[in-house]
Amino acid sequence: MTHVLVVDDDPVIADLVAFRLSRLGLRITVETDGEAGLAAIRELRPDLVVLDWMMPRRNGLEVCRAVREDPDPALAGTPVLLLTAKAQEPDLERGFAAGATDFVTKPFSTRELVSRVTAALPAGSVPV
Repeated sequence: MTHVLVVDDDPVIADLVAFRLSRLGLRITVETDGEAGLAAIRELRPDLVVLDWMMPRRNGLEVCRAVREDPDPALAGTPVLLLTAKAQEPDLERGFAAGATDFVTKPFSTRELVSRVTAALPAGSVPV
């Protein structure tokens, strides 16, 4: 079963994302700060990470960079969707420079979230 890690310090957003993605038949794990999220990425090796940018302990860019710099190529290649209110062009450039696969801009529609998650995962990863 395809595993998605959701890392967001806002419990309402984390629960919404987890609920919507679980309805796709994906296995979901939720963490509430960047440090716990990075530890979970390294331990659980999810197929995709939905990662808030602004969080305590470690922000999403720091977590994304740490994943991309990991010596394990499988971990370094994990798709990362940044979930953020930062949507100006310089912010997008910083996110992509940190290794983000894609962005979901807050506020977001769950349809857009599902579309971007589906696009970031390998074909056939999301049950139909």
